[in-house]
Amino acid sequence: MTIRYDETARNVLGGELEPCSADPLTGFYRNGCCETGPEDAGMHTVCAVMTEAFLRFSLAAGNDLSTPRPEFDFPGLRPGDHWCLCAPRWKEALDSGFAPPLVLAATHEEVLAIAPLGVLKDHAVAG
Repeated sequence: MTIRYDETARNVLGGELEPCSADPLTGFYRNGCCETGPEDAGMHTVCAVMTEAFLRFSLAAGNDLSTPRPEFDFPGLRPGDHWCLCAPRWKEALDSGFAPPLVLAATHEEVLAIAPLGVLKDHAVAG
């Protein structure tokens, strides 16, 4: 069961923010949703579907998302996993040609501050 941090959170389409992933459990609040709040300096708001190319890009950019980190209860990500990615990292990957696809219904509306809806739709996949 997902425990919401913010019941009023909206997605980029204007609807209720849907869960991104329970396996692996994602989100800044580790509740499965790409919610954000004042504590979330990284803006973990993009529900991204991991790809091999993006995971390599992220590693090269200094953020290893593939290696398990049990001390942080982090299983390590594989292609196909859904993950609440930091919006600035997604935009950096977009600008470099490595943006992973995203799930619009599970991507927080605050992402619209860094990328227009048309661009997000161009990189979207179904749930």
